[in-house]
Amino acid sequence: MENIKFIAERYKILLPFLDEKTLRLFVATESKVLGHGGIAIVAKATNTSRTTISTGLKELRNPLEVDNVRIRKKGGGRKKATFILPEIKTELAKLIEPALRGEPDSPLMWSSKSLRKLSAELKVIGLNVSHNVVGEILNEEGFSLQANRKTDEGKGHPDRDAQFEHIHLKVQEFQSQNQPVISVDAKKKELVGNFKNIGKELCRKKEPEKVKVYDFPSDADGKAIPYGVYDLTQNKGWVSVGIDHDTAEFAAETIKRWWTKMGKPFYPEAQRILITADGGGSNSSRSRLWKRELQKLSNDINLIIEVCHFPPATSKWNKIEHRLFSQIAQNWRGKPLLSYEVVVNLIGSTKTKKGLDVICELNGNKYDIGIKVTDEELAYLNLIKDNFHGEWNYKISPNNYT
Repeated sequence: MENIKFIAERYKILLPFLDEKTLRLFVATESKVLGHGGIAIVAKATNTSRTTISTGLKELRNPLEVDNVRIRKKGGGRKKATFILPEIKTELAKLIEPALRGEPDSPLMWSSKSLRKLSAELKVIGLNVSHNVVGEILNEEGFSLQANRKTDEGKGHPDRDAQFEHIHLKVQEFQSQNQPVISVDAKKKELVGNFKNIGKELCRKKEPEKVKVYDFPSDADGKAIPYGVYDLTQNKGWVSVGIDHDTAEFAAETIKRWWTKMGKPFYPEAQRILITADGGGSNSSRSRLWKRELQKLSNDINLIIEVCHFPPATSKWNKIEHRLFSQIAQNWRGKPLLSYEVVVNLIGSTKTKKGLDVICELNGNKYDIGIKVTDEELAYLNLIKDNFHGEWNYKISPNNYT
């Protein structure tokens, strides 16, 4: 027993420094020193096969025949599956990329391509390969797990770049004259209650905050509809959290609250406001109600309102998305939105190193949907369309403006 203990200790100390050949020679030397029964003792102490020890003993008896460069004997080691069955790569390619190869009848065309499923399909055609080997082959061929990436913005408008340039010049014009420039949009609606919120938050190990398993709207205490206003010049944000519907009335009311409580103190001499917005939603470029509500807003605050909409399928370029909404998402990650108070506080506490500050308040008003604006009401609007894409670029002046 003492021999086993000492051999095991020596083996444990030397193991990090041994390659296949030196390990074989080490266990053989220990066995030879022990004499009769040494192979069994060393095999037990080092958990090495007797065959390996015997091979090492042969090498010790014939040192001149040992290749001092190679670790294994020439041709030793298990051959790769692709060496034995070279057609594996070809068949795998047919399974993994059937759409690219024009094979819609592939068994995995409409199924997830897990390693085990790929292995099973290869076995069906006589290629007995484990899922681990499939993973190794795919890795060598440059495949890896990939999520979908949002890059296709849809059909681009021929004047997309020209509209971007138009917006850029407008922003520069307003900022050079110390006139407010804001980006507006509605953030994704959120269920209010003890529901899972994406992201991770620090907490004690194995003590995550427990939330509901299912996000059923019927279990919610309501829905939060954040509509934001982002000041491009001041790097300040305003968010109204609605409880009813995201409508043009709600959007215009949010802009009015921003101007009254945040915008006017920054721009006491302002005569006009530039709004950059998406082309859809409550602030849609085609919405009559949006324009009617902007007319009311212009009358109430006595300012000219100019609007520039982003062209179709380019909403991600709206500044509010990555300068305000993304920061809010970071701030409340992993935190259940238990109540409207929690939603408002989490949004209002959003800050960045670059100076972003956000004011948030709850808007408990109810807003009707399906409101129709008549031709007579539309004719009442003091609206002038720009010569360049008037459906995207226009200004609305107060009705008493001359």
